[in-house]
Formats: sequence, structure tokens, C-alpha cells
Amino acid sequence: MAKLAKKEESTSGHSIDEKDLAILRVLQQNARATVKEIADAVHLSTTPVHERIKRMEESGVIRQYATLVDHSKVKKGLMVICYVSLKQHNKNAGARFIKLVQELNEVIECYNISGEFDFMLKVVAESMDAYYDFHVNKLSQSENIGHVQSVFVMGIIKQTHVLVH
Repeated sequence: MAKLAKKEESTSGHSIDEKDLAILRVLQQNARATVKEIADAVHLSTTPVHERIKRMEESGVIRQYATLVDHSKVKKGLMVICYVSLKQHNKNAGARFIKLVQELNEVIECYNISGEFDFMLKVVAESMDAYYDFHVNKLSQSENIGHVQSVFVMGIIKQTHVLVH
């Protein structure tokens, strides 16, 4: 009896098998790996590896390739987790806040969350003065901001983008 490969369903309905997961592991460690290097690592030839990567890109499993930058080395050493609650909770008010966040370069991540606050922002700034300017002159200028709580990151214990282990 042949052993069946474990498969998982991606959000687009395409099944992801063990070889796809192995390819993703290699790409998560080094997105610049060549198809030949990936093929060698996952024990396939280059053509099926290329086809699998292309399929995962087209189906949205692989959303993009990115370069991770050390914030402190590009003068963005202050990181703040900013919790925001809105005054109004209707579709238009939420959409206006989301549009504002999309325009704020200091915000590098934004999550719609449950609980006391509506959104959690990850904000980077050059200094406390720069964050104060962002908070007072940009974020708080939105008419629908109810409450903002800022938590200053004192050290990063774990930071990863690796999803497939």
C-alpha cells in the first residue's frame, strides 16, 4: 500500500503537499535562493520546483518576497505598539480610519482586533519626539479617534515571519 503524502488546503483551494511545504521552508529562510538551490534542498529537479513556486505565487500562498530591515540601522529605532479605539463603529468610520492608516508611513502593521480596542498598530519612529509628532499631528487628527494607548517596545525577544516549520 502506497503511503499518501500529507496535504493541506490553502485558502484558494489548491492543496499544499509536503514538497510544497519544503519549498516554502527554503524560501522563508532565503527568498533569494535559486530554483536550483531549492531543487537540491527538496530533492526534486528544477522544472517541478519552478512549476510549484509559480502555482503557489498564482494561488496566493506566496504573497510577495520582501527584504527584512533592522529598524535601528535605518534611524527607526523606536517601536511602539499603539492601541486605538474609535468613537463610532460603523462601516464608513472604520473605512476612513483604515484609509488614514494606509497613508501613514510610520505604521508598518495594522490589525483589526477584538476587545477594548478596535485596532493595534505597530509604529516605528526615529525618536520619542518623532513619535510624539506622529501621535499628535497625524494619528490624533482623525475625528473618529476615541482613545489611544501607546506601549513602547523596550526589546525584541522574538521576531519572525516564518509560518511553515
